[in-house]
Amino acid sequence: MKHPKILALVLAGGEGNRMQQLTEQRAKPALPFAGVYRLIDFPLSNCVHSQIENVWVVEQFETHSLNEHLTNGRPWDLDRTHGGLQILPPHKGSGEDGWHQGNADAIYRNRRFIQKFNPDLLLVLSADHIYTLDYRDVIEAHLETGADVTMVTTEVDPQEAVRFGNVDVDASRRVTRFDYKPDEPASDIATTEVFVYTQSTLMAVLDELIDGAKTEADNPEDAALEDFGHELLPALVERGRAYAFPLDGYWRDAGTIESYFAAHMDLLQNESPLRLDNPQWPILTRDTQRLPARIAASAHIDNALISPGWTIQGTVRNAVLSPGVVIENGATVEDAVLLHS
Repeated sequence: MKHPKILALVLAGGEGNRMQQLTEQRAKPALPFAGVYRLIDFPLSNCVHSQIENVWVVEQFETHSLNEHLTNGRPWDLDRTHGGLQILPPHKGSGEDGWHQGNADAIYRNRRFIQKFNPDLLLVLSADHIYTLDYRDVIEAHLETGADVTMVTTEVDPQEAVRFGNVDVDASRRVTRFDYKPDEPASDIATTEVFVYTQSTLMAVLDELIDGAKTEADNPEDAALEDFGHELLPALVERGRAYAFPLDGYWRDAGTIESYFAAHMDLLQNESPLRLDNPQWPILTRDTQRLPARIAASAHIDNALISPGWTIQGTVRNAVLSPGVVIENGATVEDAVLLHS
């Protein structure tokens, strides 16, 4: 079988309103995680370890905070003459210019660049989810089934299922039903915002959807798509060639303050379900040079993650502190996540 040409598209343009003050001056994918990492480190590290060499990042809000971290892809060995990391900001000057109205719209507005690159498969990733995954396994499954789209899925708490795409899957792993953020989920199987699309089919369906949107719009020039779950994925499921790939391992959407905090608390468990220092699959990041942490004789630390540049004289319990944090004598930090700027 011919080795398919793959393009990874990391969607990092969401405004992040649910994160409130945390994203007022930075993009959500640039949010710190576990002290020394950023959320976007997870899809980028997964791409590199999966030997995917062409990775494009779609940006929109607070782009400077994200570009400062990405540094042309160097921390992930993606600063290459051919291939590597490429940034797709909002642009003017074509019929598909302007700001994205959702993740499906982001792909449609950048379709000219995607089609010029002409990949066989488009690996589409969210930039604010915490997990490790070898994307080659998903791609292999996609090719074996001849799918139009393969959705990576996971089981979630039924109360959390309302936040995600919700699916039913038959014995062959074919997706038979898709509901986007339903008020009453019919199952506990959710999509993880990791998708493999057959590029030619994806573009054809996007064209059909935008034509329909233009027909219904008062002003066809204002017609736009929304998120995958609104129209694109239901259309692909209806075609009968949408398949699921179950994720075996830790996954968490860090798109709300509650889930972002919970992911940090997961790291502090005695047997954490998330390992960031796996020598076979390390999470890579842009490393800022700082002095080692200074822990004074007066300090008391119980169950915490220590980052470089700390100065600790007080008490820390059950907390994750980012680089450069200072805890003065007499101060107590408990059940907390403190971030750097």
